[in-house]
Amino acid sequence: MIDFLSTVDVAIFHFINHTLSTSIGNMIWPVITDYDKILMVRIVLIGVWLALVVKGGARGRTAALMVIVILVCSDQFSSTVVKSVFQRPRPCHVVNGMTVVADINLLVGCGGGKSFPSSHAVNNFAIATMFTWYYRRWRYWFFAWAAVVALSRVFVGVHYPSDIAGGALIGTGVALAVIALWQFITRRWIPSLVVERAVPAAP
Repeated sequence: MIDFLSTVDVAIFHFINHTLSTSIGNMIWPVITDYDKILMVRIVLIGVWLALVVKGGARGRTAALMVIVILVCSDQFSSTVVKSVFQRPRPCHVVNGMTVVADINLLVGCGGGKSFPSSHAVNNFAIATMFTWYYRRWRYWFFAWAAVVALSRVFVGVHYPSDIAGGALIGTGVALAVIALWQFITRRWIPSLVVERAVPAAP
C-alpha cells in the first residue's frame, strides 16, 4: 500500500513538475516560492504588520502577535519535530549517487532539508488559518495564496505533492491549537484581551 501511494505521489509530482511546466511558469514559480526573500515584499509585510499594531485595534494587535507566535511554532514543529521523524529525502536529493526522482525540472537550489512536510506549506497555511480566524471576510484570498505558494514547491522540483498536502494540514492544525490556547488563557486570566472569532459578512 505504501509503495502504491509513493508511486502515485511521484506520478503526480512528475505531472505537475514536468508536464505542466511552461517557459513562463519556469520564471514565475521560483519568484512565488521565495516571495518572502524579495526586499520590496518584506517592506510591504513589515508595513502591514505595523498597520495592524497601530491601526488595527484589539483585533489587529492580536493578529500581529499571533503572526509571530504561530510562525515560530509552526516552523519549529515542522523543521525540528516532523522532519526529523520522517527523514524523507527530497525528490531532487542525490542518494547513493542517483537523484531520488529522475528527470526533475529543478528551478531552484534543492536545499539540504528533508522533504516531509514542506515548511513553506506549513507556515503559509498556518498564517492563512490565523488571519482567517480574525479576518474571515478575506479567507478565500488567504488560503488561495497559501495554496499557490505550497504548489510552487512542486513546480520548482523540491517537494512531493504529499509534502505540501501534509504541510497544509499540519500548519492549519498548529495555528488552530495556538489560537485555542490563546483564547483559553485570555478568557481565563486576561478577559480584557479576548478577541472573538470574526463572523463573515452576510451576502
